[in-house]
Amino acid sequence: MSGPAAAGPIREVTLLTNPAAGGGRAEKAARRAAARLRERGIEVLATTGSDAAHSLRLAREAVARGTGALVVAGGDGMISLALQALAGSGVPLGVIPAGTGNDHAREFGIPLKAPEAAADVIVDGRVETVDLGRIQAADGTVRIFGSVLATGFDSLVSDRTNQLRWPHGRMRYNLAILVEFANLRPLPFRLVLADGTVVDRPLTLAAVGNTRSYGGGMVICPGADRTDGLFDVTLVHAMARLRVARFFPTVFKGTHVRRSEVETHRTASLRIESPGINAYADGEYVGPLPAEVRVLPRSLDVLVPGTTAR
Repeated sequence: MSGPAAAGPIREVTLLTNPAAGGGRAEKAARRAAARLRERGIEVLATTGSDAAHSLRLAREAVARGTGALVVAGGDGMISLALQALAGSGVPLGVIPAGTGNDHAREFGIPLKAPEAAADVIVDGRVETVDLGRIQAADGTVRIFGSVLATGFDSLVSDRTNQLRWPHGRMRYNLAILVEFANLRPLPFRLVLADGTVVDRPLTLAAVGNTRSYGGGMVICPGADRTDGLFDVTLVHAMARLRVARFFPTVFKGTHVRRSEVETHRTASLRIESPGINAYADGEYVGPLPAEVRVLPRSLDVLVPGTTAR
């Protein structure tokens, strides 16, 4: 992995907040981060999106204006939204983690529970230029993503989570896992990789990783390198329920890729097909399969920890 480059001095940032993220934690984290940034001599333009469309418009306006950095206070969904505006722009992303999963922040080594420390990264950190992914779903939807594209069992869990109205928060996701586990079945998949390799077999899931983790620290693609111009693709073969129950704890350690039920590939692009399955990227719904997916090399600047001379 290539090392990050030194950031030039940042004098002004746009701080974009999702007030609903993390059960309301984002608004409080944003206030604390803004106060620290101002203490450090940074001009802060604080903005709050009323919904996803409004937030995206605010992000695009900030990028078009040439803000010094677009700083997001929220979770992976809010970062995913910001990526739609930031990709290829040269405007760096700053992160104040305040979501449920925080997999982007975890990937970049940004403090997860200390808004002031995360704000210090904006001031004292360095810029790392990383890859992004682009997916086009069967319905024509195009989405830029930064972490992992999920299809199969995990996307069925996300479908179920979105259908449930109770309970709230993480418990709703846990309930969705139980429901989908009871309905677990082999899913027919067909993947075509950039080199012509074809994978055509029943799977439990297929994950396409630009980075290593999703779902709040599940290391589904432990070998993923966000700067190598390639996706890591993790395919979990169809298994009986008991074997799946024993398998999934290994995903939190990233040791699942050593098992015979898992195969991995690296590719700069792929087509992925599975009837009736939806794709989720950065934890957000994208659209139905089949989908075309490709790497956007070195298309995002991120503020990451590291000392620079000012």
